[in-house]
Amino acid sequence: MQPIRLHPFLDMGKKIKKLKNIRIHHEGTNTLLFGFVGIVTIASVLWFAFDTKWPFGIFVVIFGIIYAIAVNFYQCPIRYFKAEDTDKIVVAPADGKIVVIEEVEENEYFHDKRLMISIFMSLTNVHANWFPVDGRVKFVRHRDGNYHKAWLPKASEENERADTMITTEHGVDVLCRQVAGAMARRIVTYAKEGEYCYIDEHLGFIKLGSRVDVFLPLDSEVLVEMGQKTVGDQTIIARLK
Repeated sequence: MQPIRLHPFLDMGKKIKKLKNIRIHHEGTNTLLFGFVGIVTIASVLWFAFDTKWPFGIFVVIFGIIYAIAVNFYQCPIRYFKAEDTDKIVVAPADGKIVVIEEVEENEYFHDKRLMISIFMSLTNVHANWFPVDGRVKFVRHRDGNYHKAWLPKASEENERADTMITTEHGVDVLCRQVAGAMARRIVTYAKEGEYCYIDEHLGFIKLGSRVDVFLPLDSEVLVEMGQKTVGDQTIIARLK
């Protein structure tokens, strides 16, 4: 049986609908607005200042690509976790790639071994962060630090970071750590101590390349592998026992 092909106008309608669903995160509104004004201004000057249009063309191509990357970076996609039962489910808090799956000695809060799963976000990833589990925010703490490359192991402990501890309805503590990278200079956390939080809600935002670590009990079932790409609020990374 031949597959059913939609009418071209219906396909176009789907694309338009998809474009309408693109949202820009409020953290990037001013940056994108001023960037657009700056690009238009400089491009106009280059257009009228030179007889040849090469300077104008080169500028528009280079900064057009940079601006497109910035728009993608500041996207705020509307996502909903499809499964109805989120009990004991741990979803990816960010878009990116799995760079760490290992047992670590966590001596700051747990004082025992934990399973750490880390997601690295490149400049081309959406940088909004989601809560990895349903529960209640136990505390939120910010730590100043260095700006090592985010994929390095020491980045989790030595870089600037924001720690959000979430207690699930079963009493399991899950730590979600937003880590600044070599270029990241601002971590934004929306979580508030004492508030209930849910998968599908934004935990925060990190500007430029960075990573997010999730610390889980050792008996958690890992459902991802090294190098796997993740979609924030969609990819299930683990299941709590």
